[in-house]
Amino acid sequence: MTGPRRRRYRYRGRSRYGSVWRNPAPARFRRESLTERVLILLVVAVVLGITIGLILPRVNGGVGRLTGRYTATGDAAQTLQSLTVDDHARPGRQYRREAFGFKETDEDGNGCNVREDVLTRDLTDLRTTTPGGCKVASGRLQDPYTGRTIEFVRGPKTSSAVQIDHVVALENAWRSGASKWDTARRYRFGNDPFNLLAVDGPANQAKGSASADYWLPENKDYQCSYVARQIAVKDKYSLSVTSSEKQAMLAVLHTCPGQPLPQDR
Repeated sequence: MTGPRRRRYRYRGRSRYGSVWRNPAPARFRRESLTERVLILLVVAVVLGITIGLILPRVNGGVGRLTGRYTATGDAAQTLQSLTVDDHARPGRQYRREAFGFKETDEDGNGCNVREDVLTRDLTDLRTTTPGGCKVASGRLQDPYTGRTIEFVRGPKTSSAVQIDHVVALENAWRSGASKWDTARRYRFGNDPFNLLAVDGPANQAKGSASADYWLPENKDYQCSYVARQIAVKDKYSLSVTSSEKQAMLAVLHTCPGQPLPQDR
């Protein structure tokens, strides 16, 4: 039989009371304990972060309703209230941009595609490539989305500085009811000047297909007009909104009491 295991001690030198020995186990225990505490704190932080992420939007929404943040007046707000709210839209078919035939129709019969028509409408100091022709060679845009002035010059590397935006994005329209339309109605929507604006190219790219709850123009002076136009387009084509989209629109309209709808000319 062997005797009980003897603890191993580490020699620490001499003191005035003689040799001093130390058991290394407590230090190792302290290191392990510290590691465990750090891991526990990390787990708590992750759980707390997830919880805040889930609860905070609901809290903010509730606070907004209590403080009147989502109350608004005017034709735009009134029309918004009449739109169908659908949070569970299930388009029957996969979205295809080409289904809207952008630039493939000529509704006014002037021989120009809708991009040229919108550039002609929205730019100033306009010049065309040929006298009386359709193609815009150059012009100046006071961009509604950024508030900046853009000098447009037609060319392979410069034309994209000004792009034509669908105010209600085509994919948003598809999810909001356009997936059930026939081809003629989709083409009419895709080429409707009422839903088209000449805007800053990078701003248009940043927007993508986002709705008002995910993207608004950086030019705050234009946000009310932007939301009002989205509402007018959705009303014209009987498109739906989501609860989140509607709430974001109301929050914008709250800042501009009496906001009118743009006229469809």
